[in-house]
Amino acid sequence: IKYGDLLPADGILIQSNDLKVDESSLTGESDHVKKGESFDPMVLSGTHVMEGSGKMLVTAVGVNSQAGIIFTLLGAAVDEQEQEIKKKRKEAKKMRKKKSLTGGGDEEAPVTGNSHVSAGPVGVAAAENHAGVDGAPRIDGGGGGEKVPHEGGGDHKKEKSVLQAKLTKLAIQIGYAGSTIAVLTVVILVTQFCIRTFVIENKPWKNLYISEFVRHLIIGVTVLVVAVPEGLPLAVTLSLAYSVKKMMKDNNLVRHLDACETMGNATAICSDKTGTLTTNRMTVVQSYICEVLSKTTPKFSSIPSNVANLIIHGISINSAYTSRIMPSVDNPDVHMQVGNKTECALLGFVLGLGKSYQTIRDDLPEEMFTRVYTFNSVRKSMSTVVPRQGGGYRLFTKGASEIILKKCAFIYGRDGNLEKFTREMQERLVRNVIEPMACDGLRTISIAYRDFVPGKAEINQVHIDAEPNWDDEEYICNNLTGLCVVGIEDPV
Repeated sequence: IKYGDLLPADGILIQSNDLKVDESSLTGESDHVKKGESFDPMVLSGTHVMEGSGKMLVTAVGVNSQAGIIFTLLGAAVDEQEQEIKKKRKEAKKMRKKKSLTGGGDEEAPVTGNSHVSAGPVGVAAAENHAGVDGAPRIDGGGGGEKVPHEGGGDHKKEKSVLQAKLTKLAIQIGYAGSTIAVLTVVILVTQFCIRTFVIENKPWKNLYISEFVRHLIIGVTVLVVAVPEGLPLAVTLSLAYSVKKMMKDNNLVRHLDACETMGNATAICSDKTGTLTTNRMTVVQSYICEVLSKTTPKFSSIPSNVANLIIHGISINSAYTSRIMPSVDNPDVHMQVGNKTECALLGFVLGLGKSYQTIRDDLPEEMFTRVYTFNSVRKSMSTVVPRQGGGYRLFTKGASEIILKKCAFIYGRDGNLEKFTREMQERLVRNVIEPMACDGLRTISIAYRDFVPGKAEINQVHIDAEPNWDDEEYICNNLTGLCVVGIEDPV
């Protein structure tokens, strides 16, 4: 088990590294509970691992686990409640049937309004609930009561889209304007004809002039018909259908025409990146080792041997052992990444150097770890303490570059020479290496280490007479020696 896991079963811890569990789903307490082999070793199903990692021996699964027992009890309570409701309904149905049959005197006798008046309010209610169309008693299997008509039936109108609503409003406005212009046109033409004929030319009235008035009316109707945009909805539908066809060519299936309109109005599209726009196969594409920036995976022989071995051990050990790279069944040329993708990218970097991380892990199993500081949002790094050959301890750390480099006091320069890592060198490294990697869209990870030795200590080592206080994380994970900076990319 490791951070982020939702435990599916109950169990007992047999090995743990700084393990903290959120048991709020069972206890309601939001505080994280620290777990260990020697204290509080029980871990329960339905809880979340918030920090650390470990191994557990499963003791109960399914309905026998704590979560299963709770759900079973809840299910039993629901079943009892349902049975009680069914029983009440059955009794109510029998009572209604009995009252309906006895209220009319005889079972075959027709039920009339008068036959139920003497039965009182209950008989009236029974008649209302169970009287059929022809007045005969009707027994239905429902729970009784007044029948409520179903809302939102077949006459439910589909809601108009934004564009259709705007066009409808525009069409109404154009219709009003067209009607006004048509009326004005008829009035003006009739007025002009009357003034010219009867006032200026002073002609008498003739029945022939009726055709002129009809002609003016036809002109007004023509103006009105022309002004009404009856083809506008059709044009919108055709344009949206054309958009659907165009999106189909881009392998985008559109089920509703309104979706094209919605996408046309979108000003920003938010999409999940990892695994959707990208392949979710993190890969190391750049590395900075001993003041040498490589755009490809360097050769193992080109790196100073002491630094190369430390990098390989630091990646292999200071990664969750559940993260590994396996050959793919479908495509032998492409390896399958299992576990944390960032750690898989680093393990792939080890394989690219021509070394095996599994050999190192076999030599140093998790049971031999002295302490593990697991990754979380506060640390932004992961550290592992292991026994050191020749006595003492060695701490490997990896994490966000800006966090790790601030804790570094030494760094390996050209040809693997150890140098003091000054503030000026740190700023130059950030400016010349890390920022360009970030601008290329790469995730930068730094790897460092620190030695705790019982004997004579070198400049980058710490002398100890007894086992350090591993709970003092600020002291332990400080004055580190930087090994490398890598840039990780998720290919599109």
